[in-house]
Amino acid sequence: MPHATQQADAATAELDSALRGGPFHVALRAAIAARGLPLQRVQHHLTRYGVKVGVTSLSYWQQGARRPQRPESLRAVRALEEILQLPEESLIRLLAEAEERSVAARPAARSYRSFVEASGVLEQLLAELESTPDSGLHTFGHHERVRVGPRRELASRESHHIVRAHRDGIDRFIAVHYGDPGCTPEHMTVHALENCRTGRVRRHHDTGMLVAELLFGTRLRSGDTFLFRYGVEDGTAGVSREYVRDFGSAGGQYALQVSFDESALPTRCHRFTQHSAAAPRSGRQELRLTGHHSVHLVEPRMRSGIVGIGWDWE
Repeated sequence: MPHATQQADAATAELDSALRGGPFHVALRAAIAARGLPLQRVQHHLTRYGVKVGVTSLSYWQQGARRPQRPESLRAVRALEEILQLPEESLIRLLAEAEERSVAARPAARSYRSFVEASGVLEQLLAELESTPDSGLHTFGHHERVRVGPRRELASRESHHIVRAHRDGIDRFIAVHYGDPGCTPEHMTVHALENCRTGRVRRHHDTGMLVAELLFGTRLRSGDTFLFRYGVEDGTAGVSREYVRDFGSAGGQYALQVSFDESALPTRCHRFTQHSAAAPRSGRQELRLTGHHSVHLVEPRMRSGIVGIGWDWE
């Protein structure tokens, strides 16, 4: 009995320490251990509070592999405070602190400096492909689909363009792809999917940039329209959190769809705009996932600037 008492005292001391200093998953694990409850029993108690949480999710929470963020999950945390006989708001406070640290440590979107550096590299790569700043094409429509894979990575994107030539002799389009930070452009591949074929391809490791010629196989005359489609297989970086498209000039309709693997769905999605890379983001609007695990935005007529979709993970 003295040994059991010592173990209980040690568990209580560990719990008190974890509740004071965290982090959340350590405090949760200590509380469950101090009460001597298996996860199946914890789950059973939660159902009595009208909250459904799987044993796997509870295990992930106490290991620190995932963090509760959905409204249902936050209800579960408040119920756990009662089930585990903890002070009110003790776990919620630690969860909020963990989220604040996560946001502070989260890799920022590409900085203005990185955009400037990338623009210089892009000019160099375009010069290698003998391309001028004026492509000779006006965009009527650009429909883009981005696929986020099971590892939460930017797996691929596909672009469908509707263009019109505003001078004679246009026979190609230069596609530019920016991978997420940490990507490997050398391992990306370009696929000409419709009405074009792949020409020369250039890559730049430090900026994560890939530039490719898409050859039409015909020379357009001024006023001619043309439709083509291509894709880029990426999947070379870590966790993806947003996709942005920078428009240097006004154009036609732009539609962006981001689809997620059903095994890795985000907790929240939103759209945003920026006048330039140096300007603050604005126009934030929440987007709801459809039954097809995707979100989208449509701009009937694109203006110069940046538009994108961002998402959060649990």
